[in-house]
Amino acid sequence: MGNRRRVAERRKTKPAVVGGLIAVVVGGGAFGAYSLYAGGASAEDRTSETAAHKAVKTGPPSAAEVTALSTRFLTAWQSGDVTKAAAATDDSAAAKTLLTGYGKDAHITGVKLTPGTASGASVPFSVKATVTYKGKSKPLAYDSKLTVVRRAKDGAALVGWQASVVHPDLQDGDRLVTGPAGTPPVTALDRDGGEITTAKYPSLGTVLDGLREKYGKIAGGKAGIELRVARKAAAKGTQKTPDKTLVTLSEGTPGTVKTTLSPTLQADAEQQVAKKDRASVVLMRPSTGEILAVANTSHGFNTAFQGSLAPGSTMKVITSSLLIDKGLASADKQHPCPKYVTYGGWKFQNDDKFEIKGGTFKASFARSCNTAFISQAKKLSNSDLTNQAQQYFGLSMNNWAIGVPSFDGSVPVQSAAQMAASLIGQGGVRMNPLNMASVASTVKTGVFHQPYLVSPTVDNRKLATASRTLPATTLAQLRELMQYTAAYGTAAEAMSGLGPDYGAKTGSAEVDGQKKPNGWFTAWKGDLAAAGVVQQGGHGGDTAGPIVAALLKAGS
Repeated sequence: MGNRRRVAERRKTKPAVVGGLIAVVVGGGAFGAYSLYAGGASAEDRTSETAAHKAVKTGPPSAAEVTALSTRFLTAWQSGDVTKAAAATDDSAAAKTLLTGYGKDAHITGVKLTPGTASGASVPFSVKATVTYKGKSKPLAYDSKLTVVRRAKDGAALVGWQASVVHPDLQDGDRLVTGPAGTPPVTALDRDGGEITTAKYPSLGTVLDGLREKYGKIAGGKAGIELRVARKAAAKGTQKTPDKTLVTLSEGTPGTVKTTLSPTLQADAEQQVAKKDRASVVLMRPSTGEILAVANTSHGFNTAFQGSLAPGSTMKVITSSLLIDKGLASADKQHPCPKYVTYGGWKFQNDDKFEIKGGTFKASFARSCNTAFISQAKKLSNSDLTNQAQQYFGLSMNNWAIGVPSFDGSVPVQSAAQMAASLIGQGGVRMNPLNMASVASTVKTGVFHQPYLVSPTVDNRKLATASRTLPATTLAQLRELMQYTAAYGTAAEAMSGLGPDYGAKTGSAEVDGQKKPNGWFTAWKGDLAAAGVVQQGGHGGDTAGPIVAALLKAGS
């Protein structure tokens, strides 16, 4: 009995959980390693021996699991044990490939990983290492993070794998490579001949990468040696994201590429987007298509050129041209704007459920009445809006060539409720500020001029064209609608003092999971046109409007 009692007592004893980490040096001092206090391996063995008799764990990983898994992964990676590090993740094959390339292709050695304080299941860590290639070396330092997740099938806690764990600039499918640069460097110049740098213009990092990718081999430069992010191949019908240089081991000789950017207006654009979270803007010249400024609050992705967002009511500029062309609307004629319209099984309504009784189409456009447009869906074919966007506005044909990667909008053929939603810039319609600045430009000039950042004479590339021009009567009414909106409608506050040669349209695009809509604004003044978006900003007139108006004023 005494022996049985002692056994039972031992079974009740709970092993201590220790979350501290220590750093020790292994492998002749070349690497550091992290270990749990008090023998974490034996604890793992005990868990595996009894796993078959326990229910599968659910819920978020515990603090002890986060510590144990992050330590196991970082220790193995740092010591060069790629197989063990990959086994600590939920995608061992992808992890092993990228971690193997970290040493083999990127030539990174002397890795030291230092974890920070965990926040829930996420663990930040710093990386210090050396990049060495053919006798040339440079230090490498950056911060990253990992997240511990629970695998559903067996409840195991593992590092959730994504390429950004290895380096924050990596996306899935990318890899790190050190060697002769894929393309020679370039020195980008503004329209006045001044050098463009990210020190002057923080938004332009992705633009500079794109210019190098496109023009490095023809601009007269010589490649150097560097560590770079080699981007994955582009999907069919899309443009490849440019490679990104992380460390330069030996300088190449740069060629030069002149852009259309205005140094003063670019500086203004940088200042304007810095006032808002997640803001993007483009300013261009309607008469030529020259891009004068582009800026984003976030510097990691060029939303202004490559974003793919529902444009909300700014799309009503294109839809209005369609309705006017088909005789379904006229600026000064009475037009319905009820509280609700049902189409395709969906019930559409206006902001705050307003209605305009006995009002004109111009009044509906200026106040951004959704039902004024949805009410006409039954009289349209599924392809009408797509054809209008392509044939008159040069959009949604994947053929723009501005000089760096860009997205030229998408207006897919849709049916039923989705077709109706596309009339007000929802459904499957996707745009970015470059696209919507081009729309305002087309209304201003009456002709689509494809925007460009580098003159087509530099590389003899062909710019996109539209197959048709807007009829004179349609164009006159579109200008009247946008001018009235700038003077008396939802854009009036932002555009105050910029008339009389001006026009504007506001937009607010609802996005699932967001508390506030994305705020849009597109406008022209004289021979300038601009468009902006503030993601999760709210109404476009209040958020993107002041940014756009400030640039139009600065350029006038």
